[in-house]
Amino acid sequence: MSKQAIITNQKDGSSFVHAPGDSVLRAALRAGVGLSYECNSGGCGGCKFELLEGELDDLWPEAPGLSERDKRCGRHLACQCAPRGDITISAASAAEYVPRHPPRRQSARLAAVRDLTHDIREFRFVATAGADFLPGQFAMLDLPGVAGSRAYSLANTPNAQREWHFQIRRVPHGRGTRVLFDRLAPGDEIGLDGPYGVAYLRTDSPRDIVCVAGGSGLAPMVSIARGAVEAGMLGERTLYFFYGARTARDVCGEELLASLAGFGGRMRFIPVVSLPGDDGQWSGATGYVHDQLECVLPAALPSYEFYFAGPPPMTQALQELLMVGHRVPFGQIHFDRFF
Repeated sequence: MSKQAIITNQKDGSSFVHAPGDSVLRAALRAGVGLSYECNSGGCGGCKFELLEGELDDLWPEAPGLSERDKRCGRHLACQCAPRGDITISAASAAEYVPRHPPRRQSARLAAVRDLTHDIREFRFVATAGADFLPGQFAMLDLPGVAGSRAYSLANTPNAQREWHFQIRRVPHGRGTRVLFDRLAPGDEIGLDGPYGVAYLRTDSPRDIVCVAGGSGLAPMVSIARGAVEAGMLGERTLYFFYGARTARDVCGEELLASLAGFGGRMRFIPVVSLPGDDGQWSGATGYVHDQLECVLPAALPSYEFYFAGPPPMTQALQELLMVGHRVPFGQIHFDRFF
């Protein structure tokens, strides 16, 4: 579309402007309206809504977050559609989704890269307008030659240097990571839109902190740990950082945390390997990372504030362990679903 449209949400009475190039969800968040969502990428289904009046363009008809039943019932994904004109919708919203830092579009220049493991690389970008976000949030990257934005979590904390750091795992046959790993060079520019995400650090929580990362879920957990240190949260609290890896060579994170105040004392790093092999290279904990929580944490699990990020099987197992197995209150569990 070539002009602005007005979107009215009948469910909460809000009304906001949609600008060309935005989805319904991004337009809402830029306006400070807290439509419910998680991944912002079409995978989780957390932003489903019903169209009451008007017409939409579907940006990704095959998005996995919308089932065939949803389509028959007239539901849409706010992150994957745009209005053709003024529309009226019925969408869930809540105060927790109102962005503390409304997302904005800007360009960013690749400043530096470094390898963390054989398949995880850190990319450091310097943006044109700033780096205002909360520890644990993510941004959408628009990469040259790649259709659609890609969501990647931040590893650093907000800063005046306008730096956005991402720790990204190479995905076999992944178009986004192919561009990042094989085509981008320092000095190249991309589009950056953010911040997004509600699994950010809660600095007002009095509880000890548990971070659980798997694979490239490392980035937001490192951001949480760094943010906790910067906020002075580890004076009386303890932070337990679990990292789940397939093999010994996949383990990472300790080097990034070791420079933080409290490491080895109020901050503990617990790596877990699921496939240690028979070569004797690994002498640490083995098995699935979520199974280590009950072995390592000294208090009952409802006593902690939990943050986690990683492959869907890991996050699903953690949800079941915490919410079903130990009845940890949902308000103490923070994660964004990515697929």
